[in-house]
Amino acid sequence: MSGRDSWPEVPGVYFDGQVSRDHPATLQLGPDGARLRLPGRADHHWRAADVTVDPALPGVRRALSFPDGSRFETTDHAAVRDWESRQGRNRLLGGVARLEASWGAALGAVAVTGALLWGFVTFGLPVLARQAAAVTPQGVLATFDREALTVLEQQELVGPSRLSAARQAELQAAFRDVSAWAGGGYGYRLLLRDGEPAGSSGLGANAFALPNGTVVMTDQLVELGRSDRELIGVLAHEAGHVTQRHGLASVYQALGLGLIVTALTGDVVSASTFAAAVPVALVQGGYSRAAETQSDRIAARYLLERYGTTRPLQTILARLETAEGGAGGLPDLLNTHPGTDARIEHLRQLEDAAR
Repeated sequence: MSGRDSWPEVPGVYFDGQVSRDHPATLQLGPDGARLRLPGRADHHWRAADVTVDPALPGVRRALSFPDGSRFETTDHAAVRDWESRQGRNRLLGGVARLEASWGAALGAVAVTGALLWGFVTFGLPVLARQAAAVTPQGVLATFDREALTVLEQQELVGPSRLSAARQAELQAAFRDVSAWAGGGYGYRLLLRDGEPAGSSGLGANAFALPNGTVVMTDQLVELGRSDRELIGVLAHEAGHVTQRHGLASVYQALGLGLIVTALTGDVVSASTFAAAVPVALVQGGYSRAAETQSDRIAARYLLERYGTTRPLQTILARLETAEGGAGGLPDLLNTHPGTDARIEHLRQLEDAAR
């Protein structure tokens, strides 16, 4: 056979553009056009340039539209795809459709998306959080401190200190020296609190810093320390978290991850609760390995300048490791990365390097 009779016939249905009823029909697709054959009716012919081929969608019939508003639909994707290729139509969209129809490509896309998301959460999000923390006005930091302390008190995690006025005065004087050395213009203050109010577990032996320079140290940690130098090492470590804005960065990182989860799950309601979760993120978020190492380095510098050794901080870290109820399940000097042994070894190395 030759000519139009040799064109492949594609089975399908025809819509005349006047009514919604479809008509069984066949369409011949050739190099110069398309010819529609309807039982009991005259054939219709259109030039190839006048035929519009809709992009392929998985599970949807292929549709070819004609200038008079009519269209032809078929499930023979291969025949339409072959004609498209010969006519140079929808090359890019055709490739997309083939990818969408491939389970391997779909699974590969999911894997790539997951890897990119993991990379952003692991590496990109911490960088953005640190940058955001660095440019946050100090006036905002006071609000973080105030709200975080409110949460601590409402949840009865801390209570009024039971230390004597004289002992509190000694620690306040030591902290003034540490904060003056740390600098940065923050609203430094030391809050001594009972970490086991009304007999509850509370924070236990603990110390942590809030973004604007408020450092909370519990009576239980003071009792655990066997010298003021040990406690001063703790205070210097917490001052390092303040000057490097580690607490604020951890909040931004927690909020950023929450926003990603909200975007993926469509949970709009939870997004409105992030502002209320900020104090919890400050107290329970913990610090990264890099943040702890950086704060240890700052504390070591202070101890080396004042006493020529990092041993006081090494000693109290080791004691916290073995003390009953040491970290109380909340981040402090202990409950973070890296591990205590690695941190003690790092402090030793800093002392050896200074010598």
